[in-house]
Amino acid sequence: MSTRFGARLAAAMAAHGPLCAGIDPHAGLLADWGLPDDADGVERFGRTVVQALAQSVACVKPQAAFFERHGSRGVAALERVVADAREAGLLTIVDAKRGDIGSTMAAYADAFAGDSPLAGDAVTVSPYLGFESLRPLLDVAAAHGRGVFVLALTSNAEGATVQHAVGSDGRPVGRAVAEAAAGENAGAQPFGDIGLVVGATTGSAVSDLQIDLDAVNGPLLAPGVGAQGATAEDLQGVFGDARRLVLAASSREILRAGPDVQALREAARRSADAVAAALDL
Repeated sequence: MSTRFGARLAAAMAAHGPLCAGIDPHAGLLADWGLPDDADGVERFGRTVVQALAQSVACVKPQAAFFERHGSRGVAALERVVADAREAGLLTIVDAKRGDIGSTMAAYADAFAGDSPLAGDAVTVSPYLGFESLRPLLDVAAAHGRGVFVLALTSNAEGATVQHAVGSDGRPVGRAVAEAAAGENAGAQPFGDIGLVVGATTGSAVSDLQIDLDAVNGPLLAPGVGAQGATAEDLQGVFGDARRLVLAASSREILRAGPDVQALREAARRSADAVAAALDL
């Protein structure tokens, strides 16, 4: 790709607002949409969301697991959703949360950041085998103009046992991850290609761990908006001066408006407006 991911995302956020719409075709939503819980159902679901939200949101985030649970045909469905989004000019973050070492990480890099049909504009990854274990994927993503979102502070209660733990260098693990991402993004304009996943419902964790999110200089993917209950006060409290970097993720609040395309589009616009207002942008 001729333009870096960070620049493409910044332009999309400026045009459509700081919202990433999830594509999560779990069994309950498929039933609500009148779709079968199989590979055909998840494909129709995902492609309908892309059709509805192209030119309406900054990006979409298909959750790979909901496609993979249907085997090879489900993976093929994910490929077609990613292809539809690319053709529509809609950025995609493939939510795969991959993480491994050595040649296995290199293989994940080829799958989700190289020339594979599974590769969107960005992918989510786990750094908890060490940030440098991500190097093969970071390098492949950079070579192909793609982005990477690294788990830093997740909103599940169990995450704190790892992310708040203090490493051998005396830094909390979550802060070390954020500082490593900042190093990757140094000097990038308008911001870098390496983002963090920081839950909008993580409360005081950012301040407690003394994490400078503004210094990350990369997009901050913030799950927890909408049905999960994050408020305007939560967003401002968690992200503070880094609000300009926030890409809020919302799924159920938008998806339950389907399968009507216009209803999905209107739900996404309401969510995008609410997020922009909450972030005081």
